Amino acid sequence: MPVQILIVDDDELSREVLMLLVERAGYEVEAVESGDAALAHVQRVRPLPEVVLTDMQMPGTAGDELARRLRELCGVGTLLLAMSGSKLEDGTGQEFDGFLLKPFTMKTLAGAISGGSARVERGSSSANGGVLDEDVYGKLSDSMRRSQLEQLYALCLKDAEARIGKMRRATSDGDDAAYKKEAHAVKGGCGMVGAIEMQRLATSMEERGLCDDDVATLDEFMVACERLRRILIARESN
Repeated sequence: MPVQILIVDDDELSREVLMLLVERAGYEVEAVESGDAALAHVQRVRPLPEVVLTDMQMPGTAGDELARRLRELCGVGTLLLAMSGSKLEDGTGQEFDGFLLKPFTMKTLAGAISGGSARVERGSSSANGGVLDEDVYGKLSDSMRRSQLEQLYALCLKDAEARIGKMRRATSDGDDAAYKKEAHAVKGGCGMVGAIEMQRLATSMEERGLCDDDVATLDEFMVACERLRRILIARESN
């Protein structure tokens, strides 16, 4: 029987990509959009998932509190793995059995499930000026039809541009928390599809928060969106 994995992530794009890759790797997978939904899920399903793979930063119950409550419901038979687009802060993640830094490979996930190292740092390989991670793109391309791949990247760009619009409003309102929240979501979504330039810019925006040059930084991000779009269009025409 394949290992049963429950994915918990509030970002729709990240959920879809992860479900696709995990299924492709031979696991049985279900996904929910929040920690509270995960808690409700494990209370009603049997058998319990053998692995819960959850994002660390979500609205509602999340992080170590979610891990503690999942452990109470699932017992020691379920492997609890945290994941995030950022390194864990000191003192966090201690309730989990392991941690995966997004984006991660299915080989890394398999190693964590089988008892290998679950803490990973990964670099990016690129032949397009640091815009698109060729390794991630190649794996996604091997996992789906071309039309699905095009739809996936179109969804990524649409989601990122919508969130940048929210960040512009947060800048106008002086809302640092909302600004960082959207930047974190952009970082995670872009990381899952290998949009490394956009991921790098979103990471910087999340870490810095509101600054004097926010408008210029957001404009730079939109330019990065167009660079990725041109690269993808060129690939589609080949």
